[in-house]
Amino acid sequence: MGVISPLKGQSHTHSLTKKFLSYVLYALLPIALFRLYCHPFPLPQSTTDQLPHNNRLILTTSSSPPLSLSFSKEKEIAYETPCDYTNGRWVHDKMGPLYNGTTCDTIKDGQNCISHGRPDLGYLYWRWQPSQCKLSRFDPNTFLNLFSNKHLAFVGDSMARNQLESLLCMLAAASNANLVYKDGEDNKFRRWHFASHNITISVYWSPFLVRGVEKSNIGPDHNELYVNTVDERWGADLDHIDMIVLSIGHWFLHPAVYYEGGSILGCHYCPRLNHTEIGFYDVMSKAIKTALKTIIERKGANGNGVDVFLTTFSPSHFEGEWDKAGACPKTKPYKEGEKMLEGMDADMRAIGVEEMEAAKIYAKQFGGLRLEILDVSKLSLMRPDGHPGPYMYPFPFANGAQQHVQNDCVHWCLPGPIDTWNQILLEVIRKRSMQSRREE
Repeated sequence: MGVISPLKGQSHTHSLTKKFLSYVLYALLPIALFRLYCHPFPLPQSTTDQLPHNNRLILTTSSSPPLSLSFSKEKEIAYETPCDYTNGRWVHDKMGPLYNGTTCDTIKDGQNCISHGRPDLGYLYWRWQPSQCKLSRFDPNTFLNLFSNKHLAFVGDSMARNQLESLLCMLAAASNANLVYKDGEDNKFRRWHFASHNITISVYWSPFLVRGVEKSNIGPDHNELYVNTVDERWGADLDHIDMIVLSIGHWFLHPAVYYEGGSILGCHYCPRLNHTEIGFYDVMSKAIKTALKTIIERKGANGNGVDVFLTTFSPSHFEGEWDKAGACPKTKPYKEGEKMLEGMDADMRAIGVEEMEAAKIYAKQFGGLRLEILDVSKLSLMRPDGHPGPYMYPFPFANGAQQHVQNDCVHWCLPGPIDTWNQILLEVIRKRSMQSRREE
């Protein structure tokens, strides 16, 4: 009988223990890595303070100390990613608008759909979601900080005014604006001042951007445009403007006679006049070109610089006669692919895009000029539910169904889809500001 070593059984037990510990270790390792990934150890406070300057955004106001917003490198890289805001879809949003149409007193009466008794309020609960990026919710404090000590001007037709009033209502949640100037029929020239940040916001009525004589009951029944001369009602103030948002389109559909260089260029829909019918596309192109060229040359020559945005054409949504109840009856946005941008709407948009691209090339010989298209045509096309319709007047059906009722299927309810235009405007300016600070 052999001698049994006292270590034999212990060796076997030790081997089993080692195997067990190895299995446990392999099992715990991925759990530990997952815990570390989801809940990283906090960095000491001083680490954030030692971030290099180009990883921080400093926003300065005229009435408060600098506001410091820190970003991780990963977030900053993601934030810099170019975003095509034109492609996307409207998604339901329970948060709703930033303001109430019954409390913001700068809304033109005809666009105040809530106070005029529009019964369906579903149109208020949608937000635009770009296909490949995120569009941040409008932050009035960020806007005010970025525009401190600046003058922002909206120039153009009633769409410019519609967008301006939207912006003022969105900012009202953070700061009060004082109306410091008003003039013209229907207050077409107005100016507000935000004392908290020394910001001036103006609106200039100029439905053609160039010099024009509007048709009237006592004058000619057509408009007269001088396509190579800018409208000096806003052009004369360029020295005092830091950012300008241009918006035209719908007024070019009206009958008009066009002048260039002192002679008649032609006309649009003037059967009683002995002029050549040339339509309005080329004339609208010339008007935008004249406006952009004037801004570039005047602001570029004095070296002050300027930010210029051109808002693209906003389609209307008439589905019936303007004086019938069902002119724009939709209560929800179109789904992606349900409605295409085509025909005149697409052509009007293309004119603005082409002229802005040409202006960018021309502006390269000057310094401090930043030109951008604010492309809202598609996202606006997809919102047939956002117009006042018959609620451009208070309680149009209070006395029952009416045989004739005027409809507005062109302008936008406030609050409404046009708030998104300013949301995109702020996003572009904010990204541009971050880029400029990194380059300093």
